[in-house]
Amino acid sequence: MNKRTRRILPQMAVPLLALAAMPSLASTALVLHNANIYTGAALTPRAEAVVVVDGRIIYVGSGAEALRQAPPDARKVDLGGLTVLPGLTDSHAHLSGIGWRELYFDLTGVPSLAALQQRLRERAANDKGAWIVGRGWIESRWSPAAFPVRQDIDLVVADRPVVLERIDGHAIVVNSLALNVAGITRDTPNPPGGEILKDPMTGEPTGMLIDNARPLVEDLVPLPTDSETKLALETGANRSLRVGWTQLQYAGTTDTEIRLLCELYAERRIALRMYAAMEGPGPDAERFLTMGRGEKSCDDRLVVRGIKLYMDGALGSRGAALLAPYSDSPESVGLLRNEPDVILRIATEALRKGIQVETHAIGDRGNRLVLDAYERAFAAVPVSQRLVAEPRFRIEHAQVLAPADIPRFAKLGVIASMQTSHAISDMYFAPSRLGPDRVKGAYAWRSLLDAGAIITGGTDAPVELGDPIIEFYAAVTRRALDGYAGPDWGLEQRLTREEALRLLTYWPAYAAFQEGERGTIEVGKLADFTVLSADIMQVPDARILKARVVYTIIGGEVVYREATAQER
Repeated sequence: MNKRTRRILPQMAVPLLALAAMPSLASTALVLHNANIYTGAALTPRAEAVVVVDGRIIYVGSGAEALRQAPPDARKVDLGGLTVLPGLTDSHAHLSGIGWRELYFDLTGVPSLAALQQRLRERAANDKGAWIVGRGWIESRWSPAAFPVRQDIDLVVADRPVVLERIDGHAIVVNSLALNVAGITRDTPNPPGGEILKDPMTGEPTGMLIDNARPLVEDLVPLPTDSETKLALETGANRSLRVGWTQLQYAGTTDTEIRLLCELYAERRIALRMYAAMEGPGPDAERFLTMGRGEKSCDDRLVVRGIKLYMDGALGSRGAALLAPYSDSPESVGLLRNEPDVILRIATEALRKGIQVETHAIGDRGNRLVLDAYERAFAAVPVSQRLVAEPRFRIEHAQVLAPADIPRFAKLGVIASMQTSHAISDMYFAPSRLGPDRVKGAYAWRSLLDAGAIITGGTDAPVELGDPIIEFYAAVTRRALDGYAGPDWGLEQRLTREEALRLLTYWPAYAAFQEGERGTIEVGKLADFTVLSADIMQVPDARILKARVVYTIIGGEVVYREATAQER
């Protein structure tokens, strides 16, 4: 996901300010009873009631006993059999990106190049800004399934620079004017870790810029103001509450965004818990590395403890680093966005400072290089020299793995931070990118679990929709939302529903060093719950997707309530 955010149209901010309003039923004591509770705890996996006092759970069990133990002034909510889960956590998302998706030119789901052009035509008629910027297109379901080129954009808009980001955040297509403004010609060399796609016949740039070539144009786009970024963060946080997340683990943020988040918490405009990693390498990450771990920032709902790095790009834009050439592009093996020694240096210093490292790796070569770097760092810094004995380093995505590398996750204690929705989105192009043999090591959840690894589940929103119900469904079915699964799509890699629930609850808490505070519904833990309209642990597969979020509860406070929810 590309971290750089773009300026939104000022007139768009006004109607969307209503998103800041969060329905709240705050109380120092709360009782949820007549409920179908999945605690996630091994000894008492089911319950019918829970009592909360001052943001923590004091009782889990029967309804009658809960009502006896509740303080006299407790707010009592009869859930009428609704399903209560430990508060769901998105362990890999991009908060401001979710907000920008809601606020600006969104191309998610455009079914064809012609449809993209029509959307751009409509946007240009209403957008009078100096640049037109959008995101969300993906060509894999178009016919033909080919990247757009600058001439496609020029036909619609030629008088202003246009930058349209692919949904994975690792590639952009720009028009000819944008190339000219950036000074990109047939003679411009590829930057390290990036590629300027060029026409094989003429040698002229096509307008597609991959990974580290993106900033050649993107750095010219006007940056958003603090107030615009703040609105994007607030919008992303409140959208997350509506879909049932109680915590978002922010995969790559900045000092500026942390400062703005602190302002939002102080103004009580967001309630979502966050666990953040600074984007690196770069000045913000280096300052954090020098300073050392700061588990709490300005608010007890915001933890900044990690550094997010990149090893390679994305599979869809052929930037993922592979051990052998792409099956559908034999001249390419992908890109390394950073050299392995960069990962090694930061990982080694992070071990001494108690900082968690999480590194984006999608291709089998990318994953192997990260595992190698982590292993070298662990050997270089013995436990006696570490601020935290168990560092819980992570690989974000761990998407395509060579069979020999699967057992290394458990052996090294590296967490696989994966997004199950990627498997049902990528099934339309991954087999052609990887070929029938290599695709068997893709999205290998079951193989990793069977080898003893810990998997934590996220969404990569706004790359994916960012809906926990879709992530749960993808984990247990490995099928598209309409039930389709491609031939030999590895259905044996599916998870049980209990495993899928842990993927979104306990394992994210563990990955954030918070398993003593969150991740299960047990006495003494924080009172974070996600309340659903349907029992996703029992209903038929197709009905999982019909479940709705009725309540999102954080610290015993109802921070989202479905409009039709009736308290009893």
